Amino acid sequence: MTAPLTDIELLRRLLLAAGLGAAIGLERELRQKSAGLRTNMLIAVGSALFTLLSVQLAAGTGADVTRITAQIVTGIGFLGAGAILRTRDGVRGLTTAATVWVNAAVGMAAGGGEYHLALITTLVTVGVLIVLSPIEAALDRRLFGPRREG
Repeated sequence: MTAPLTDIELLRRLLLAAGLGAAIGLERELRQKSAGLRTNMLIAVGSALFTLLSVQLAAGTGADVTRITAQIVTGIGFLGAGAILRTRDGVRGLTTAATVWVNAAVGMAAGGGEYHLALITTLVTVGVLIVLSPIEAALDRRLFGPRREG
């Protein structure tokens, strides 16, 4: 049986999740996306909390630690699906949905004590969001020409 986590360790994991969620959310906020700073912070903290609860509640009981954490994936899928909109011009919100999904994984990693994994994933995610956006825009202009309004 593992010892329960100290309050300091619980706080460390939740604050790490909040900070990493904020890093992802800040990029989305600056691009004025619907899931911005607060949303991404709450997703990461909530995922971390559910992960911590899963570990703490199952400790010493022989219960399956993954039962609660598996439901995070389902719940986040539901939230992400709500961010996707089909319009006559195409589909919008896929990047937001994917960001919500990966952000939940970052929160789960932080909640599970996988600090390096959470940090590296956040850096990769923010890098993808920042670096690939102008590349996609340039490719769109080159392949499809200037967009017409109306």
